[in-house]
Amino acid sequence: MLATKNDFEFADVKKLGSYESNDSYIEKHIKLIKKYHLVDLPAIRKANFKIVIDAVNSTGGIAVPELLEALGVKRTKKLFCEPTGQFPHNPEPLPEHLSAIRNEVINGRYDLGIVVDPDVDRLALISEDGSSFGEEYTLVAVADYMLSRKKGNTVSNLSSTRALRDITEQYKGKYTAAAVGEVNVVNTMKATKAVIGGEGNGGVIVPDFHYGRDALMGIALFLSHLARQKMKMSELRKTYPSYFISKNKIELTPQISVDDVLKKIAEKYSGEQVDLRDGVKIDFEKTKEWIHLRKSNTEPIIRIYAESQSQKKAEMLAKDIIGDINSLISKI
Repeated sequence: MLATKNDFEFADVKKLGSYESNDSYIEKHIKLIKKYHLVDLPAIRKANFKIVIDAVNSTGGIAVPELLEALGVKRTKKLFCEPTGQFPHNPEPLPEHLSAIRNEVINGRYDLGIVVDPDVDRLALISEDGSSFGEEYTLVAVADYMLSRKKGNTVSNLSSTRALRDITEQYKGKYTAAAVGEVNVVNTMKATKAVIGGEGNGGVIVPDFHYGRDALMGIALFLSHLARQKMKMSELRKTYPSYFISKNKIELTPQISVDDVLKKIAEKYSGEQVDLRDGVKIDFEKTKEWIHLRKSNTEPIIRIYAESQSQKKAEMLAKDIIGDINSLISKI
């Protein structure tokens, strides 16, 4: 056989098929954002925002500055905007990774900081006082703006903050939770005809623009909202219901059935609102708290997300559920 005899030659990859290069698509995308009917260009220009950008040396280092210039933002500072792919810090846009931009915002007296992940579909924001606006609240703020101009329904995933539901109901819309995963959120948005949706990781989806998380559109809509509100970011953040999420996990031995444990937890809390579409989500309606248990597909781990009105309460809620799980395990 040719394979066993190594009687073959590899073709140079550059000679296989054909390819073409087109670097105009960021510009085209930005032009479409500018034309979107809820992007308020006059308000953004009038606000004269002073903004720091952290693009973690990704393609966002090209796209975000170009977008801000197109929106009329003249005063910007680029932080880690060389698209080298060499991340200067953990690219996950979480508060613990954003000390550099936080310090820059405070020291330079900027109005806000904008942070995107490497593929520019997640948006995190830093307020003028250096505090994190909160990835969960990126979608909440954009939804607030959208719903104030366009009535309708919203969608986020089961592990996202209840604040989106609260805001939606204020505008007489219907909130629906989807299983975790962008495709699940999109399918649910289509089914419920949602006007805005996304995920609590800073992912904003505007369906009449396109069905995908888009940090650039999120930036344009958020700046429109902030400009029209005529307040500081820290003040805007205080206008929203305040919730805190605690993220935990519990490791089980391979001999223990994760499915059995989740089933027993669901039975224990059957008097509450229980959702079994994606693990076990328990809503405690009276206290406006929830807990979401999801199993890992690769190892015997249960991931536990809990939300309450304070970080301490969220951690206590998670601790109580972990206690329930340990109690169940001890009886197996």
